[in-house]
Amino acid sequence: MSKSNVKRLLSAMSREEIIEMVLELYDVRKEAKEYLDYYVNPNEKAKLEEYKTVIKNEFFPKRGEEKCRFSVCRKAIADYRKLHPSPENLADLMLFLVEQATKFTATYGDMWGQYYTSVENNFDAAMKFISKNNLVRNFLPRINQVLEWSSQCGWGFGDSMPRIFYAYCKEMYDGRD
Repeated sequence: MSKSNVKRLLSAMSREEIIEMVLELYDVRKEAKEYLDYYVNPNEKAKLEEYKTVIKNEFFPKRGEEKCRFSVCRKAIADYRKLHPSPENLADLMLFLVEQATKFTATYGDMWGQYYTSVENNFDAAMKFISKNNLVRNFLPRINQVLEWSSQCGWGFGDSMPRIFYAYCKEMYDGRD
């Protein structure tokens, strides 16, 4: 069904029918409930912290073993993006994933090749977004920490991460702290 079909359908419905449909949607779809709750009370920082917890639990859970599922982390970022947060908060979450992943490998030692590829791809996406939104200076201390953690790792990871940073921040590369 297209948006125009939905619009046509909603136009033909009474106000009460639309309210009833939205309430039903609220009850049956977790995503709709989350979106409508956020729409009514848009607490961007609280949502950011909620999604950071999802990501952190993949690498440093309070209980149980870490799972390091990048798919879960990317879904958290995608779900947060759908709420249309500020670019700074979205960049914060994107970089948070990379921080957790690099901190994890710095804490526990070398990981497997695909792990590093996933971190690099997520770092590239974060740097692209941060650079595009002129937020590099806001995140430079955290980026430097990521680069420090990654420098201790194998599989060429310690070389790839600075190259990714450099690709987006050539003018700042030599000026890092």
